[in-house]
Amino acid sequence: MERAETADQMDISRRRSGALIGAAVQRSSLFSVAGLNERAFTFAFSSLVYPQIWEDPIVDLEALQIEAGQRVITIASGSCNALSYLTANPGEIIAVDLNSSHAALNRLKCVGARYLPDYDAFFSFFGAADRKANIALYDRYVRDRLDAETRAFWSGRDLTGRRRIERFARGFYRFGLLGRFIAAGHRAAKLLGSNPGAIMQARTIEEQSAIYNRELKPLFERRLVRAILNQRSSLFGLGIPPAQYDALAGGRPMHEVVEERLRRLACDFNLQQNYFAWQAFARGYAPNGDGPLPPYLERENYEQIRDRAHRIRMRNIAYTDQLRVLPSAHLDRYVLLDAQDWMNDAALADLWTEITRTARRGARVIFRTAGENTILPGRVPDALLDRWTYEEGASKEWTKRDRSAIYGGFHLYVFKGEGV
Repeated sequence: MERAETADQMDISRRRSGALIGAAVQRSSLFSVAGLNERAFTFAFSSLVYPQIWEDPIVDLEALQIEAGQRVITIASGSCNALSYLTANPGEIIAVDLNSSHAALNRLKCVGARYLPDYDAFFSFFGAADRKANIALYDRYVRDRLDAETRAFWSGRDLTGRRRIERFARGFYRFGLLGRFIAAGHRAAKLLGSNPGAIMQARTIEEQSAIYNRELKPLFERRLVRAILNQRSSLFGLGIPPAQYDALAGGRPMHEVVEERLRRLACDFNLQQNYFAWQAFARGYAPNGDGPLPPYLERENYEQIRDRAHRIRMRNIAYTDQLRVLPSAHLDRYVLLDAQDWMNDAALADLWTEITRTARRGARVIFRTAGENTILPGRVPDALLDRWTYEEGASKEWTKRDRSAIYGGFHLYVFKGEGV
């Protein structure tokens, strides 16, 4: 009976995710190449995509300037950022996501932070994420404190017949659409005679650049690699839908853009300061935490995360729909990730109508774009946008400092207030 109930709950969650993602992505007729690509992406994005979020929380926190007690809304994704924002002591974080798998991961992390016995157990589970002892930790401290839907997700079986929670004993960061995409990239590179992991041997940025030029740059000179990357479906594994592909390309061949972003990730930041590079090239965080980590996993932040995790409220809903049910002048900080790259003009105007209605004076909105420039002028009505100040200079500086290195632009808007 329990297995049947789990299967029923999982089916409901999958269908809800598919409907939400389909509504966000699908713009073209099914009987077109664009329509087929959109539906293929919907299918791919309906299961776990990001075991780790790929936006830099240090840059976010600097730009957001969260003050104690403030209300924050963010897209959850892998939830590293939502938990990291807790270090700034907000009063509430509303985390939303179209993907029910991401919602389940967020709830697992929040319950784990609250109820795992100590930091070492917490790091074992969500930092190392590859130890058999994690399953016993889950069964003893976490499982029975999860809501029924989240428990059904992690107790449910994947295509191999294993419980999903067992991924935390087998290298969780190697799972999900992104984890498998990175693994496929490593395998393809090795078949072509390169070793992406070799860059982890570097001790200086100069050595990182030398290894990149030897091991990775030559891949982009191969005809096969260029042909693959220049297909729209090639970047589904990065969570990039067809609508965002053109924005990322910016009129250039995609293989040039990917090479440029990969070089930045590999060469612009010291490996000892960039856990995104560890995930890309070592496929996990440094062993035993002896390397860079997201703020929520750092030992010195553990007690804050544990004591404040209950302040995160997870919602499996579209961002704009969540804003619609909130009171006016209710929120202080907004985090949109790169979701606006998915939107048409009508959806953008609808979103910013609700952001402006729910914003308190001085509210801050941050987002990222695949291209370099902000996408709002000319697409969001002037009557809305005139009530916000775009911090262009600061945004450019934060773009340079974002260690994930995959976005073209980071952007900050500040609300002037009512009647401005």
